[in-house]
Amino acid sequence: MTTLQIKNMVCDRCVMTVQQVMEDLGFEVESIALGQVVIAEDVTSEDLEKISEKLVDKGFELIQKNDEALLEQIKVQLIDYVKYLENSEEPDKVSTFLESNLHYNYSYLSKYFSDHGGVTIEKYLINLKIERVKELLTYDELTLSEIAWKLNYSSVQYLSNQFKKTVGMSATKFKKTSGVARKTYDAI
Repeated sequence: MTTLQIKNMVCDRCVMTVQQVMEDLGFEVESIALGQVVIAEDVTSEDLEKISEKLVDKGFELIQKNDEALLEQIKVQLIDYVKYLENSEEPDKVSTFLESNLHYNYSYLSKYFSDHGGVTIEKYLINLKIERVKELLTYDELTLSEIAWKLNYSSVQYLSNQFKKTVGMSATKFKKTSGVARKTYDAI
């Protein structure tokens, strides 16, 4: 059995794509999740080269260094945290969420992320949340107040200020421009 860490897996379509790549190469997938795939058999270095090449063709990258793997795991957990915020009435703090899912002390994770990711966890999380706000604004199904509540902002004003500071324009102006400034999660 072989566990592979994969960079840039950020959504369910990514999971399906990686699953298809593995099956196309003839590997039996035991399990797959954001950032990770477990293959039933052991893989050779030649297999790893083939896997890496096919993943790169699809916009992914095989992680072969442990420090890159933890950084990617933190990013995946932060993406999951944004989803968790939307589905929880009383969500845990990000520190509690990360500690319980990664089994490391938050202080360690925070320092590690800053040292290896070039940005703090807090700033990265803000960027993720703002991208989600942009997405929700583009759908035009929720008001800014509803979005603020959904993403656990303390107030609409706080969200508005953070949006303008991060994006460089107000949420209203962004909505009128039809979402021209959106990024994918893996580009954050």
